[in-house]
Amino acid sequence: MWCNTAATRINHATPDPDAPNPAGLPTAYEHGNRLTPEGTHVDPIVVEIVEGTLASVEMEVETAIARTSRSPMIRDAHDFRAGIHDRQLRKLTGRSYSALVHPIARDFPLEEMAEGDVFFHNDVYESEGGIGHLPDLCVTVPVFDKGEVVAFVQAFGHHDDIGGAVPGSMPSGATTVFEEGLSVPPIKLWDKGVPNKAALRIMTRNSRMPDSLAADLDAECSACLMGARRLSELFQRYGRETVEAAFDAILDKTTETYSREILSKIPTGTYVWEDYAEHDGVDEPKLHTQRITLIKEETGGPGNGPRLIIDFTGTAPQAKGPINHCGDYVGGNFLKKWLAPILRNLADTPERMAELDVNEGIVPLIEMRFPPKGTLLTPIYPAPTNARTFVILRLLGVLAGVVAKAVDGQMPADQETIRYTGVYGKDMDDNDYLMREVLGGGSGGRYYADGEDTIHVVPDSRNLPTEFTESRFPFIVERLGLAVDSGGAGRYRGGLGYEKHLRMLKDAHFMSIADRSILACWGVKGGKAGRPFEVTIDLGGPDERMVDALADAEVVEAGQIIRIRTTGGGGWGDPLERPYDEVERDLRWGKVSFDGARESYGVVAGGTKDDVTIDAAASDALRAEMRSARGEEAFFDRGPGYARLAADGANANEFDWL
Repeated sequence: MWCNTAATRINHATPDPDAPNPAGLPTAYEHGNRLTPEGTHVDPIVVEIVEGTLASVEMEVETAIARTSRSPMIRDAHDFRAGIHDRQLRKLTGRSYSALVHPIARDFPLEEMAEGDVFFHNDVYESEGGIGHLPDLCVTVPVFDKGEVVAFVQAFGHHDDIGGAVPGSMPSGATTVFEEGLSVPPIKLWDKGVPNKAALRIMTRNSRMPDSLAADLDAECSACLMGARRLSELFQRYGRETVEAAFDAILDKTTETYSREILSKIPTGTYVWEDYAEHDGVDEPKLHTQRITLIKEETGGPGNGPRLIIDFTGTAPQAKGPINHCGDYVGGNFLKKWLAPILRNLADTPERMAELDVNEGIVPLIEMRFPPKGTLLTPIYPAPTNARTFVILRLLGVLAGVVAKAVDGQMPADQETIRYTGVYGKDMDDNDYLMREVLGGGSGGRYYADGEDTIHVVPDSRNLPTEFTESRFPFIVERLGLAVDSGGAGRYRGGLGYEKHLRMLKDAHFMSIADRSILACWGVKGGKAGRPFEVTIDLGGPDERMVDALADAEVVEAGQIIRIRTTGGGGWGDPLERPYDEVERDLRWGKVSFDGARESYGVVAGGTKDDVTIDAAASDALRAEMRSARGEEAFFDRGPGYARLAADGANANEFDWL
């Protein structure tokens, strides 16, 4: 998909023009190639201006969507992303992940596109791996200069409802994509500035929230059209040759930086690790394996420099339920850019890590090898995919874990920062409503610092504001805070998850699409696993009960409280090495309880949160006793839930040891 010169083509980058694509058209498309010859010079100041303009346009598009959309998921939770791509379909911006332009170029020849066109798709199996589940709707707008397509502006986001078996279009027990909602292959939604009203009517007719869907789509289309105009102005100002040379320079810089500063930190060799999703909504909970064999080679990359091979052989068969992810398209292009941010943790400093973008420049540094069709990462249509976050989030942790084995643990412990919870029913005016929220969780402890509390893997995403939800939906938010003791113990503690209490004012149904309710976020190099996800309904009442993490329609009566506790991040390093003053600070801040300090850190403390006293002598004695009682420990701590699902009842597997 990537080559060193504009004249050279990799075979699968230009498919047989006579072979029909999923749209039934004999359309071949180029992707991943340079725009200018190797060695083309461009003023570095112009490169900086172009790079800044791209970031500015991307932010302007996202700001426009946030201000003009209507649904809580888009407007308030900000569960959407924009991206800018060149005419070779390469992602130019690096602030966040995005979908792919490939299915649009595959089905619609660039030379037949016109100004004002807007393309739309959400079909998982025809998205070339860029769309994970049907609620993620994607719009793509071509950018023109002197009548020719020179770039693309794209936005995709998680929408409230696109039909299917349950409100929210994420049925936890789905066994086919047909239960998950309306599936739309790439279509032209606007033709030369004129909306396709018939297509829009079909989509809104299939949604339980038609007004919100229509408003969100209008916001996304209009914002991308505005972004396309902004980019056209950039080409008009500097000329196509200069701008495209700057595009190549931006991506070359990323390739060179990661090769020099990141890949060089991984010793040459082969490393293996695996982790698991715990349930699929259909079968009983079990270990759904996701395995990575990481191979670091010193040659074979760009300029015959280093490269990484990520081999997913050993990944479990595709699930009956909706946890599958279509990753084996376009050489894993989407997954490369999804996983690459994990590698930034190898940067020399946290400040340097924050400076590193992930754009198409990382693609030539990574080769992905997929198992045959029929696995969690290579599902066969029409396998369901709505809860594919269980797999792609876990892969972030698997890559972090396998790299940790290579670098003696100098990577963060695990985190799980996406899960969907919500309620639906009739509001106080007897109108249908759906409130769904993507609550974050704690990130893993790092070799230099504690994990962050209540973070989200999607940049700029957030929990729904209490003032908004209470004014719109029939419940009261009685508590929103940190879940005490949820972070995994360690020399550097894992970040804390949320604890949220909702008191329902009318009868309703609760829904949840969540993982890590049995298998906790793992700790590393002596650090302990965090606390798993859990939901309790009728907290403190006569019908108090725990709810499964995969639930579509759990009945909640008026007056009952729903308590949601999200995952804590894993700990890093030996918790008995955590300084007493840091444990004291955790006690004062309410992040660790007095019992937790004793049991997890060997710290004997008294007093109150406002006046903590540490008994150093008693703590020294307790820590010595705890150390002497230890047996041999694996490099990774998976928490007690792993033994419950492991066939041999063990606390660790063969790959958990160095």
